[in-house]
Amino acid sequence: MTSFEFSQILPALPEAFLAVAAMIVLMFGVFKGDSHSRAVGWLAVLVLAVTAALVLGSPVKTTTVTLNGLFVLDSFARFAKVLVILGSALALIISLGYVEREKFARPEYSVLFLLATLGMLMMLSANDLISLYVGLELQSLALYVTAAIRRDSLRATEAGLKYFVLGALSSGMLLYGASMIYGFAGTTTFVGLAKAFAGGEAPIGVIIGLAFVVAGLAFKISAVPFHMWTPDVYEGAPTSVTAFFATAPKVAAMGLLVRVLMGPFAELAGQWQQIVVFLSVASMLLGAFAAINQTNIKRLMAYSSIGHVGYMLVGLASANESGIRGVAVYLAIYLLANIGTFACILCMRVRGTMVEDISDLRGLSKTSPMLALAFGIFMFSMAGIPPLAGFFAKLYVFMAAIEAKLFILAIIGVLSSVVSAFYYLRIVKLIYFDEAADPFDKAIGGEMRWVLAGTSAFTLLFFVWPAPLVTGASWAAKALFPG
Repeated sequence: MTSFEFSQILPALPEAFLAVAAMIVLMFGVFKGDSHSRAVGWLAVLVLAVTAALVLGSPVKTTTVTLNGLFVLDSFARFAKVLVILGSALALIISLGYVEREKFARPEYSVLFLLATLGMLMMLSANDLISLYVGLELQSLALYVTAAIRRDSLRATEAGLKYFVLGALSSGMLLYGASMIYGFAGTTTFVGLAKAFAGGEAPIGVIIGLAFVVAGLAFKISAVPFHMWTPDVYEGAPTSVTAFFATAPKVAAMGLLVRVLMGPFAELAGQWQQIVVFLSVASMLLGAFAAINQTNIKRLMAYSSIGHVGYMLVGLASANESGIRGVAVYLAIYLLANIGTFACILCMRVRGTMVEDISDLRGLSKTSPMLALAFGIFMFSMAGIPPLAGFFAKLYVFMAAIEAKLFILAIIGVLSSVVSAFYYLRIVKLIYFDEAADPFDKAIGGEMRWVLAGTSAFTLLFFVWPAPLVTGASWAAKALFPG
């Protein structure tokens, strides 16, 4: 291979490594069998760690477009990719004990995580509508199978089927929109589209096509009104899979939406901003009010994730550098808080059986004080109570909205945050002030303890040293605002 050819592949080296490593892990699992599923899982975590090191240590430091214009590597892609890999690795770690106890530990489980992560990394570096779709479908196909991986469970099979049918519908909408954009603009490359719309005007066909593309991506982030799959899939899928769905794919899809709207269609902000504002308001309000009457903790987390997507969209609707920085900070804080929360949910076992009812948390502080403390930290953070990390996540996006003079949007965001605090604080009240229910099983596992300790420490102490994350988010946002 000549040096020129290698330089073409160098920006995509993490993806190339992950693709090859996933096949090696798959073959290892095939030859070793189900009895080595935990070893396959840890091998997959090692692969993700090496991939993250390749992303961070890449010698390509400036914005680079390669693979015939299909692939871009910049600071925004690096930041989002590290978050995605971190989310995938942590979700895989906390699921290792769960899949063994629930008796569906198989090597392909970890391989599907790797393939889904590969699709997410490709999404975040997409520089063309075609590469965008390829990355999105690679992620989605792996997630469809993961949702239904527990073949002996009717709920998991139903969840996988619902996700597949609605996911196919969203992919069709996205493809239809992309085809309309290509038909009117004559190109699918992000650079070509940006040049075509540099004057801030576009044919009505392009606007309609963009609306369909945004609708397809809104499904992936479960923004209202494209959220209908989320509560059922979150509840029906195995809890470890739900933890994965709620974290890494959400970060990747939001990152992709930011790249599409702030890249080729940045000059059309006046056209798409109203769509994003509607998605944001609808998601915040539904997430706040629909979760109030939920009794299942996984369904509650589904509506919680819908609400948090609404807050992230506030930053995107601002269409300024502060807004994108706020989205980047929010994604990091949301990712770690959700991983921690689902680690707590995975500890909800009574006499060897998983329980999911919110009432099962009654009096948890009396039977498992450290688990109760971690749960309390994550609930306070998601409610946006200062000085926890969640407060600063919302602060950044609301400040960006005010800077963009979207005062009504910021006010709605604050009010919906107040409403959503009710169901978060209700969980804290059950944990600390109600009479104790049946105690949870004590055997948690060493890896679960480390994940809980790390995520809760980050969430609690973020205000002590926020500079690394905020600086990284600013660095990521600047890539989309080179001027």
